[in-house]
Amino acid sequence: MTIVYLAIGSNQGDRLANLQAGLAALAPAVQLTNYSSVYETAAAYVEDQPPFLNAVVAGTTELAPHALLALLKQIEHDCGRRPGLRYGPRPLDLDILLYGELELQTNDLIIPHLRMFERDFVLRPLAEIAPNQVNAEQLAQATQGSVLAVVYSAKQLQGR
Repeated sequence: MTIVYLAIGSNQGDRLANLQAGLAALAPAVQLTNYSSVYETAAAYVEDQPPFLNAVVAGTTELAPHALLALLKQIEHDCGRRPGLRYGPRPLDLDILLYGELELQTNDLIIPHLRMFERDFVLRPLAEIAPNQVNAEQLAQATQGSVLAVVYSAKQLQGR
């Protein structure tokens, strides 16, 4: 079993329900062990769109990295995501942040996630559940001037 950290986000429809559905669909391939709070954040890169709900979860899996990526893409599709504008609005976004200690760079998958250290909406929830995965300098740089609000607890993300 490998420990993985996944980022999850949504800015269309019932955003919390989308996050919950995406996480529920991970079972049994990924057994979730920890959930961050849910943060509301302004859209990055393409700013003319609704705000996102973002969170990070930890879990374990026996899936190989590319098999995990395929599962995440299938879950996104099943939850209504279709090809469109890069960084545009989407009902569900799932990303592999970390996969054990693996460093991987292929045409379709880079681990650790290429832009995770520049994104406050990733680093803050990751630091919440796995402070040893984020150093203080990275967190300070990514969150400088950022405005994030916790809008749901980890229990609410779990549907409890």
